[in-house]
Amino acid sequence: MPAISIDTFFACSLMVLLVLSAMTATVKILQPLLNAPADNEAQRLGEVARRIMLYAGKPADWGRCGLTAPEEFGLAMAEAETPYTIDPDKVSRLNSENVYCLSYAQIFTSLRTPDLSIRIEVKPLFNVKLNLTATSESVDETVYTFEATLERDDGVRVSANLKVYALAGSLFLQNSILPNVDGKASFNVTAPKSLESPILLVVFAKSTQNSRIASYAVYYLAGGEKPPPKGAFLRLSPINQTLTITSTCSGVFLEGVYAITFNHVGRLSQTGNNVFGIPLFLDASPMVLVATGWNATQRFIEWTAYPQIPLQTGVNFSNLLSTLNVYVYEHLVSINHCIYKCAIFLGGLKG
Repeated sequence: MPAISIDTFFACSLMVLLVLSAMTATVKILQPLLNAPADNEAQRLGEVARRIMLYAGKPADWGRCGLTAPEEFGLAMAEAETPYTIDPDKVSRLNSENVYCLSYAQIFTSLRTPDLSIRIEVKPLFNVKLNLTATSESVDETVYTFEATLERDDGVRVSANLKVYALAGSLFLQNSILPNVDGKASFNVTAPKSLESPILLVVFAKSTQNSRIASYAVYYLAGGEKPPPKGAFLRLSPINQTLTITSTCSGVFLEGVYAITFNHVGRLSQTGNNVFGIPLFLDASPMVLVATGWNATQRFIEWTAYPQIPLQTGVNFSNLLSTLNVYVYEHLVSINHCIYKCAIFLGGLKG
């Protein structure tokens, strides 16, 4: 089957599944994790999973305030016009990178099902993989050649439009690319040798069949040096269209803070002590927030996504299958106009 046919089938199937989820709340149970479950147990846990996706929780806007823990757990956006519309702030507060992240104890208590353990995973419907394939140098500049591969978890390639941004200090480079139909594309990033800052490469991809199906990847270039671990200098915590920046080392000076989406780049304005307002861009795209600066020894770039996806939170069931019946329910959800995949793992003691 030609690659373009695979992409067309992929996009159409996704939209059909989304409609079916909204109309009938169909639950998919992944059989490898089941151990002869009783029908009533699968049905009960299916209702728990649906409630998480369809209920906003109590209070309904608990995601917007970092000091608020939900009394009742739910991820839906309050007063959403369509089912399975998830609140980006509630999702972000499930990510351990966020200073306002809920603890597992808070999630477990607010879920109000004391006989169950839970795990939640949210991720894009396809992945963007970046590979540095070549480096060439001249007297004044260095050219980096990258290959981007776009594919689903099952290895099927996806045709998509790409937008490439390269940020180094206050220097922005931009390049739009139309990849080949086989889900691969090559591009160059050129940087002056006088550049002292590391380079952060941000690549967005939108399916050519449905612009709401989007993904992204970030690549850190440090001139041949090993990149520092994420969060070595700053912790970036976005909620409620606000970015809070927390220093994780001494002597940090900020140079600039930016928001980047597929179609937009904006410099954030400071609204308080290490607090910045995030603009509300309307294009269906993940957003990458970037902070540049330096300390006593080096220049740095830190980044995070908003909403902070992909994420994994909760119990790791891989070592518990002998004692627990584990059920996995997958849903397509809408977050900030993009379509993501959400998997809810629910486990209870075997009878």
